[in-house]
Amino acid sequence: MNEKKEFKPYIPAEKITPELTITSIIMGIFLAVVFGAANAYLGLMVGMTVSASIPAAVIAMGVIRVVMRKNSILESNIVQTIGSAGESLAAGAIFTIPALFLWAAEGRMDKPSILEITLIALLGGLLGVIFMVPLRNALIVKEHGILPYPEGSACAEVLLAGEEGGANATTVFAGMGFAALFKFVIDGLKVVPSAVSLKIRNYHGEIGTQIYPAVMSVGYICGPRIASYMFAGGILSWLVLIPMIVLFGEQLVLYPGTEPIGEMFAAGGASAIWSSYIRYIGAGALAAGGIISLIKSLPLIVRTFKDAIKSVKGASGGEITRTSKDLGMKTVIISIVVITFLIWLVPVIPVSLLGAVIVVVFGFFFATVSSRMVGLVGSSNNPVSGMAIATLLIATVILKVTGDGGIHGMQGAIAIGSIICIVAAIAGDTSQDLKTGYLLGSTPKKQQIGELIGVGAAALAIGATLYLLDRAWGFGSEQLAAPQATLMKMIIEGVMENNLPWGLVFIGVFIAVIVEILGIPVLPFAIGVYLPVQLNACIMVGGLVRLGFDKMKRKEEEKKQIINDGILYCSGMIAGEGLIGIVLAVLAIFGVDKAIDVSKYMNMSEMVSAFGSLLVFGLVILSLLKFSIWKKRK
Repeated sequence: MNEKKEFKPYIPAEKITPELTITSIIMGIFLAVVFGAANAYLGLMVGMTVSASIPAAVIAMGVIRVVMRKNSILESNIVQTIGSAGESLAAGAIFTIPALFLWAAEGRMDKPSILEITLIALLGGLLGVIFMVPLRNALIVKEHGILPYPEGSACAEVLLAGEEGGANATTVFAGMGFAALFKFVIDGLKVVPSAVSLKIRNYHGEIGTQIYPAVMSVGYICGPRIASYMFAGGILSWLVLIPMIVLFGEQLVLYPGTEPIGEMFAAGGASAIWSSYIRYIGAGALAAGGIISLIKSLPLIVRTFKDAIKSVKGASGGEITRTSKDLGMKTVIISIVVITFLIWLVPVIPVSLLGAVIVVVFGFFFATVSSRMVGLVGSSNNPVSGMAIATLLIATVILKVTGDGGIHGMQGAIAIGSIICIVAAIAGDTSQDLKTGYLLGSTPKKQQIGELIGVGAAALAIGATLYLLDRAWGFGSEQLAAPQATLMKMIIEGVMENNLPWGLVFIGVFIAVIVEILGIPVLPFAIGVYLPVQLNACIMVGGLVRLGFDKMKRKEEEKKQIINDGILYCSGMIAGEGLIGIVLAVLAIFGVDKAIDVSKYMNMSEMVSAFGSLLVFGLVILSLLKFSIWKKRK
């Protein structure tokens, strides 16, 4: 206990330095919108998002220290605090809200308005930040030395190593620039196909890889283990399940398909079988994986909630210094009450008073769980989708039992699930940011205000981003699979209408159970089962590059620096590709995409096209090597 009291942050409590300045707010808002849009695009394409805290911190350090000639570490911390809020809000929103667009595409309802999306995202984000205020003392201060908060601690290290801020920022910007160029060549000019596939003769399977910089970067950042689990799931789907379905059911018409499987395969190949059958097996595996991860966490969840409530009750008293000053409890309570009534009374949000109460009760519970979980295992292992699935199941059953069925009840269930998913994502991000601030000596109240600003900026941008992407390609398409949102839609329809192909879903459930028994993490494997194998293979390539870096025979310090440079470059590539993806969506809406498409002038054979794609992919990998292992260092 004495050891915790003696902790001294980098900037002492009695020292006042610039934090929440006009500069930090403007830069933070810009990065919140940029990383929010980029992560929305990435998550809808790949089904995974990545943390923006470290690249945002590096960019802030580079601009504030090198360009503006200021030495203000707490100002840089506010920039990353605001900026990372955008990424987390986007992650929570894209897992659920696109389900409303999918129903609209089926003609069952009108598209959600931008105002509806903005308000759902805003209210969920505000709740996520507000719920973390009373939990900060319990989880960040009292558990210091017990809960490591890996991303928050790593971000503090990056900010403390500020002398290298300029060089590191250059690495991030280089990644953004090169990925933007590659993405424009692949999907804008369409000089080469975006994927290479190998069809095995007399065998109905398929293997191949995409060549996108962002997808490869996800594999590098997640590492070889997670990448290999996803790839294994893809192999099971595309080289085992699809060939079996065609082999045994060639003459059969199986629901939800509407024609014989053999004809379906002849017309659309393995992709047609994946679309009609494998997606439901993957959805079952994903749902089971989310629930399994939640069940495994139950003892920790219950203990965390009890400890947090005890700590909140005993949090008053003691000397209030600059580094222990939070938003006031009166502000917190009033905000929660006002937000509850807004969720109920705002006409564009289809949630009843009962639904609003469900949101607040489950929201606080899962905010507590999320904050504790990211403290132990990091944001990437936070079971947000499991929490969202559990909430959706309970909310949908309650709404159906109380007579709120049909499309209105389905809309209400998605709205409830969306807000809670965003609450959990933002609470996890806020706790990581507050850990960074605790180590550096930031003022918690100013960080909490920064989080609220970041949530507001990202909420205003997310609606337009989703509309852009839907208008350009449509959710559930090859470009934007939107796996989690499709899963949430299936779950709600399954409960409300009982029209799911339950046989396929249960095959996925029992695959997940087998995988869990074998000791393999279920969620990455299940995502691999659900997504196209070409995407999983591209992630695997990134994982293999990272494995090569991990196995290098270099001095430990030098190896760590090379790997970190790779992470920064890949973070930049994800942001750069995401932003160009948004630009290409705008061009597609205005029909400019057809004017710049040069593929119609290039009559190349399939083999030459595949070679061109692999050549571009090789250049993507070489660019990563150039800014990591071959980078010139002082």
